[in-house]
Amino acid sequence: MTTLRVRPTRSRNDSATDHPRTDWADVLASIAEGALQREVDGELPVEAVRLLKSEGFGALRVPRAYGGAGVGLADLARLWIDLAAVDANLPQAFRGHFALVEDRLWHHARGSEQRVWFDRFVAGEIAGNAWSEVGSDIDLPRTVLRPRADGSYRLDGTKYYTTGTIFAEWTDVHARLALPGHPDEVEDPTAIALVDTRDAGVVTTDDWNGFGQKGTGSGTTTFDNVSVPAEHVLPFEERFPYQTAFYQLNLLATLTGIAKAALTDVVEAVQKRTRNFSHANAPRVRDDAQVLARVGEVAAAVYAAEAATLRVAESVQAVADAVLAGPEEVAALVESSEIESSTAQVVVSELVLRATSDIFDVLGASATARPQALDRHWRNARTVASHNPRILKARVVGAHAVNGTPPPYAWSIGGTRRRQDWVGSRPAPTS
Repeated sequence: MTTLRVRPTRSRNDSATDHPRTDWADVLASIAEGALQREVDGELPVEAVRLLKSEGFGALRVPRAYGGAGVGLADLARLWIDLAAVDANLPQAFRGHFALVEDRLWHHARGSEQRVWFDRFVAGEIAGNAWSEVGSDIDLPRTVLRPRADGSYRLDGTKYYTTGTIFAEWTDVHARLALPGHPDEVEDPTAIALVDTRDAGVVTTDDWNGFGQKGTGSGTTTFDNVSVPAEHVLPFEERFPYQTAFYQLNLLATLTGIAKAALTDVVEAVQKRTRNFSHANAPRVRDDAQVLARVGEVAAAVYAAEAATLRVAESVQAVADAVLAGPEEVAALVESSEIESSTAQVVVSELVLRATSDIFDVLGASATARPQALDRHWRNARTVASHNPRILKARVVGAHAVNGTPPPYAWSIGGTRRRQDWVGSRPAPTS
């Protein structure tokens, strides 16, 4: 396993600079050095995550008064993009963490002291994600919290796609809350359990077998008789209201970073390429008009994807800034951010998938050599774009445009039942 090092600098979270991209350039360069080999070897980016933790990446959104960097969401999105451009796995691996940070920020601004969590984040502790399950109904998680006599809870269950949890000290678990004398039925409320992964009953396995984003740590986590303090069990209904748009913002930034990496690779390859075809338009590949046009199209896709992503970041920031506004104003801003993120998802996914495929048009068959791993860009983009399917988001955007239909704010994936069985059911969240 490669140990990553970075030159000593002043604390990034104490820096007064307005250019966080500059502050993080040395860290990103260090991570980039081993990224291609990690991809080829199928190695989890353990050292890269450790470096990001130690450098305060997980505290970017924590207020300066509590030792964090206090960055806004547009700057956070830019850093996610830059991080994805050096290792596409890493922004997604931190996705659940930043969602928990955002939730704690929301409640802090509304008067609930969160110093204990801010201190953990500043110390380098991060959170993973544990919401999705295999085999559960679409609105009824099988993972269950049961109250104990001492006021704590017992957590049991199995979660899949627990992205980032294998790297994390905490995991953010969506579970069914079993109440005394209440049957374990769909009527039971759901809750969020903030679980310490260092508990002996928590086991995470790196068994994610997708063809892309293989280093995100999106494997299975089991919970066996795990004790959860009462203060770590939170009502799902109190979750920060713009979470689905926030989750999608992370994926948009990841897609954009993937496209930036593909553009960097194709530009470098075209500049160096000496082999050419007899029917090419110029003696040198780098002077061929058709080659240059294709590279220009990829560059334009990156430009448009980044612009769309940052626009979504601004819309999500508008909700975060309205934390003390009235419920109607917050609801209107949330709806706007959901439509913005859904619209961007449809467009950015298409742009990036096309760009990461089109790079092969200008390089020839030798570009498919496994050691170059240029296919990783498309595989990773295809995997990210398969989340929260864009065809369903296109319908959401169209229904809103034509009929003013509100977007879905909390939804899940799971086994479906016949329509008559849906009556009285309650939607559950997704990550």
